[in-house]
Amino acid sequence: MAVNLTNAVRKDTGVRRLPEGMGGLAKGLAIIEAFSPNRTRMTVSEAAQSSGTSRASARRCLLTLTELGYLEFDGKYFRPQPRLLALSAVYSGARSLSQIAQPFLEAARDELCESTSLAVLDRDAALFVARAEAERLVTTGISVGTRLDLYCCATGRVLLSVWASERLEAYFDRTRIEARTRYSLVKKPALRVAVRNVGAVGYATTNQELEIGLRSIAVPVEDSRGAIVAAMSASASSARVSVKQMVKNFLPVLRSNADSLGRAL
Repeated sequence: MAVNLTNAVRKDTGVRRLPEGMGGLAKGLAIIEAFSPNRTRMTVSEAAQSSGTSRASARRCLLTLTELGYLEFDGKYFRPQPRLLALSAVYSGARSLSQIAQPFLEAARDELCESTSLAVLDRDAALFVARAEAERLVTTGISVGTRLDLYCCATGRVLLSVWASERLEAYFDRTRIEARTRYSLVKKPALRVAVRNVGAVGYATTNQELEIGLRSIAVPVEDSRGAIVAAMSASASSARVSVKQMVKNFLPVLRSNADSLGRAL
């Protein structure tokens, strides 16, 4: 899913510095995002206005992108070149993950008779990219495209579990923790323990933390190199399934299908 960098770099009429990043790169990406099917060419002034950068910064970025072959310049207008397709191909490959995952989500759903989902890391959120709904639907508000804060959901804690200590601490320092229900973990020490526990046991659970009456369990999906690329989860009503039952009955099914998905990748 695309992240709008135009808003990330704009502050009033200028460009703010990112806390840990390259301001020039952010400006260049904001200008790339300013192109669209309805805007296939731009002058320096138009690029500056659309990206929220100064005219001088926009000109430097446009000329650099032209030198690298991403744009062409006719003396007035800058236009995208085919090399930009290489960037979109990266996204297209990521997007196909949902198509590859769908049969495995459906297999897990059919065996468990509960809804299953797949989420990937999207900055500080878990982005749900695929889902198989059960007939006895638990209303969670989760669908393809939903983003949830990493700390508050089982999939998010799985994705956090592989972060280095420094990165994890930086995440908790900048994140505002909010309770969604009376069962939500809101103390950062407790959340740190929950995340570390995922690394120890290989799965994460939430017990009515997102919604009263809803329990979830998630496992990592690893690629051929052993890197976690996604988290597969199942949700069920707390009236039907306890956390202990989820670990006993859901975990083997999720792990089996997550492993199969990893091999398919």
